[in-house]
Amino acid sequence: MTSHILSWIIFTPLIGAFAILFIPKSSARMIKWVALLATAIVTALTFYALGLFQSSEAGFQLMERAVWIPQFGVQYLLATDGISFPMVLLTAIISLVACYSSFPHVRVKDAREKEYYFLFLLLETGMMGTFLALDLFLFYVFWEVVLVPMYFLIGIWGGPRREYAAIKFFLYTLAGSLFMLLGILGVYFAAAPHTFDMTQLVGMPRGLLFQQIVFMAFFLGFAIKVPIFPFHTWLPDAHVEAPTPISVILAGVLLKMGTYGFFRFSYPLFPEAARWFQPAMAVLAIIGIIYGGFVALAQTDFKKMIAYSSVSHMGFVLLGLAAMNADGFRGAMLQMFNHGTITGGLFLLVGVLYDRAHTRELSDFGGLGAKMPRYAGYLTFFALASLGLPGLSGFVSEFLSLLGAYQYSKIVTGLSVVGIILAATYLLYAIQRVLLGKLNPKWAELPDIKTPEVLTLVPLMVFILAIGVYPRVILDYMIPTLDGLLKMIKV
Repeated sequence: MTSHILSWIIFTPLIGAFAILFIPKSSARMIKWVALLATAIVTALTFYALGLFQSSEAGFQLMERAVWIPQFGVQYLLATDGISFPMVLLTAIISLVACYSSFPHVRVKDAREKEYYFLFLLLETGMMGTFLALDLFLFYVFWEVVLVPMYFLIGIWGGPRREYAAIKFFLYTLAGSLFMLLGILGVYFAAAPHTFDMTQLVGMPRGLLFQQIVFMAFFLGFAIKVPIFPFHTWLPDAHVEAPTPISVILAGVLLKMGTYGFFRFSYPLFPEAARWFQPAMAVLAIIGIIYGGFVALAQTDFKKMIAYSSVSHMGFVLLGLAAMNADGFRGAMLQMFNHGTITGGLFLLVGVLYDRAHTRELSDFGGLGAKMPRYAGYLTFFALASLGLPGLSGFVSEFLSLLGAYQYSKIVTGLSVVGIILAATYLLYAIQRVLLGKLNPKWAELPDIKTPEVLTLVPLMVFILAIGVYPRVILDYMIPTLDGLLKMIKV
């Protein structure tokens, strides 16, 4: 199993998905536990692979290679390094949490558990494959696989405007993917010999004009997924209409596929173009941070507020990418992981409240801190992590991104700091409206958070605390690869 550990990580959910097809629809309980078992096995395999991973090495590890379509030089090529493995770990954790939290949410819909969990496991396979594929053609296949289950998961199990949100998500992402496909074909035909193999493509000479054009093609595909302003408008609709577990995956993993694409493909393949686009990336980061923060502050829907906060917080990832130095890259990569755990927890907590009150309007609440003290504690913890309280993981990644940005431009850094102030404002304002003040008589009988709901939050809290107190627990895995990438770009 060791020699094919990455394949097992990718395809174990698919095995579980096909196993579900043979379970009768009436056996809903068995369907759920098979899905949970598949995601748990993936998580266990991921931690096993973590033990095999050599954190001091910068190159690709655990590589698997086989000929797939020899006529076009397409390979089944998998490997991991300090850029992809943190994302694989994040995907495994978020998928397990989201699968377990799906138990009550899907039951509310009172039907179609079989289809839901089949699509859920297919989605996990697509996400894992995206982060582990090193053949551009294989990467694109996994990238597109993610679209289909997410479309149906939003469109069938989502809120009142689910069809609109699902179609908007699909069309935006598909449009970006088509530009990226053109870029992949351009790289393939420009390579001598023609190949999709990233291990061979990196370092091949390419003219600046070619790099700029193809960089933009890749940029559109990745920017829509992040999402970067002004390609962000699909995100709030998708988040608000998606069921809570799918919102957790959307925020926790799917947004990271875009910024991962910059690290894995755009920067190594087109280093000169990356340096040429550096000021534009910095400007887009500032716009995302400030715009996302102001729009989040204006929201009255709790879930939409968290959705727009993602636009702002992902702006810090783009800021670190734009800095193009060691601190910036480390901050960006760490922010990708931290945002997944923090925002995933916030969406779970919004879901807990919605399940009880059937409303997400912040103005409808008040005084819940006394009525639901355990819930208040968890919400406060995740909100403080999101606004960057020292000692929690959000602070470390944002600080590193700003430190990297400061070395690039003091003006860029000064403007970006506004995002931290805005985050504190909208998150503390939300806590005040939900937890403090006079209790609405409507919620006099509202039950506090229950143990099964707490179990979905605890794994995320462990990572938030561990990274906040001792960032090296994960940075040591990232630094060698990121430093190697930086040398490649600076040549």
